[in-house]
Amino acid sequence: MKIQEGMAVVLSLHSPREKVWGILADLSPSGIQIRGIDLNTFDDWVRMVAHNERNIGLTYVFFPMWRVERVSLDETVGDIISLEETFRMRVGISIYEYLGSNEPSS
Repeated sequence: MKIQEGMAVVLSLHSPREKVWGILADLSPSGIQIRGIDLNTFDDWVRMVAHNERNIGLTYVFFPMWRVERVSLDETVGDIISLEETFRMRVGISIYEYLGSNEPSS
């Protein structure tokens, strides 16, 4: 499956090293724009959303291509459930419903 705008992805970045999960907003030679959250805060964020608590939400962030080490599609592999599916199971709606956007067509 080709990674395209609107899909849930995990970005691996360097300088500094960090991982970001979110919905791919734009991919260009200059960089990647994602509506996402630092992977280290994902579980806390999902818990806050599930309990209708105030939270920081997903923000649009641009990362220049020189910082991008890898872009991985967030997908379930065997028994390992994707973060997108984890959100759906814990919150009860899809990330796309939560954000008020359409799911990308496969």
